[in-house]
Amino acid sequence: MNSEYKERAEIVAFNVCNHVIPMDQVPANLMEAYANLFNELLEDKDLKFAATWDALPPSASVLLPKEDFHGFYIANAWLQLSRVAQDIAELADSDEAIDENEYNDIFTRLSEASLKESAKKLKKARTDRALLNSIKAVIAG
Repeated sequence: MNSEYKERAEIVAFNVCNHVIPMDQVPANLMEAYANLFNELLEDKDLKFAATWDALPPSASVLLPKEDFHGFYIANAWLQLSRVAQDIAELADSDEAIDENEYNDIFTRLSEASLKESAKKLKKARTDRALLNSIKAVIAG
């Protein structure tokens, strides 16, 4: 992966997130967490993203450049994780606190679910022009 790919995926992820959460108002510690998640999902050490991209029908993969889809997926994973993190933070003050292994399992499940959902949306966008236009609009910022 080259620096242009990473830069484009990062721009897309930021634009998509910014539609839901004003990214300029996110606290520094959350931005650090976001950056760590971005790097981890971009690296794709387990090759789940690569396998999902390769499994897309050609009629779906031609709708977006690979780096745009990668950024779209990463943003969706971060948004899902940030919602769950709020719940975890609330539990941290109670007797129901979640240990680190459980948190990592939650992260893995959420990122996998986000990847599946992102691929599903892209496949559906083949026949749903409004969905495709919406995806392209959030990607563009």
